[in-house]
Amino acid sequence: MDPNDLSALVLGPASSALATVPGAPRLSAASAAPLRKIAAGDEHGATQTLYLPIERPLTLMVDGRETVTLLTLGAAPEWLALGYLTNQRLIEDVTEIRYIEVDWSRGLAHISRHAQGGRPSSGGDPGREPDAPLGCGLGTAFGDGVRRFAALTPLTAATLSQAVLLRILDSMRQYDAIHRAAGSVHSCALFQGGELCAAVEDVSRHNGVDIITGFMRLHAVGGSDKMLFTTGRLTAEMVMKAAHNGIPVMISRNGATALGYELAGKLGMMLIGRAGKGRYLCYVGAERIVPDVPGVS
Repeated sequence: MDPNDLSALVLGPASSALATVPGAPRLSAASAAPLRKIAAGDEHGATQTLYLPIERPLTLMVDGRETVTLLTLGAAPEWLALGYLTNQRLIEDVTEIRYIEVDWSRGLAHISRHAQGGRPSSGGDPGREPDAPLGCGLGTAFGDGVRRFAALTPLTAATLSQAVLLRILDSMRQYDAIHRAAGSVHSCALFQGGELCAAVEDVSRHNGVDIITGFMRLHAVGGSDKMLFTTGRLTAEMVMKAAHNGIPVMISRNGATALGYELAGKLGMMLIGRAGKGRYLCYVGAERIVPDVPGVS
């Protein structure tokens, strides 16, 4: 197996043809090998060859200022940066950004905003060494998110065919190449009905949602008719990120927390966990899952 033949990012046919929004930022197209081959000894003293996901630090430099360092597989670093800034409410629209230039040799994403309030973007010092908070996603700005949560318009989860739900769970086996090769990663995917829009694998569940967010915002993809799949826990932070992007249905192979459950209920979302191999638990919105409907209405 050649690690470079595997992709951690998959786009559905319709998504591949999408244009970016008018005024979209200029993005680099940074690439990175997803896996590293190593030798490991097993319990019998034998040597085995295996692969590990390559976890890379990426420091977001916004107008020359260190904002955060994310630990990422690097499948879509520019989308990750856009999604992180959006979900942290540091930007309202991707058109606020002029460009994102990722430099893997230094582990930096140089992000330049358009001038605001008559003051030009500083541009910063590209040679300055980063000293930013470190994390593999760092969740959301939780306190600010809770305050904004009260002002959110409740979402309306559509009726969901059980057949579509089970088809989504089964189809995710096609989009976990990195996990099958090396494990130690999370998957996140956006679906419209049973059709894949985008799927990504990364070392953090939050990174996955942020990358999907970057894809959505860059291509003006609305969330009201979408479903978000994740292998991560359905925590309050994850629920808030989905709600911030207008996505009413969340599906996870993992479970939910009590606060995630409460927030989803207040927002009228559908929250499905422990999902896989023909089984699931619907924590919120079970009455909207219909066994005999052939699609999503």
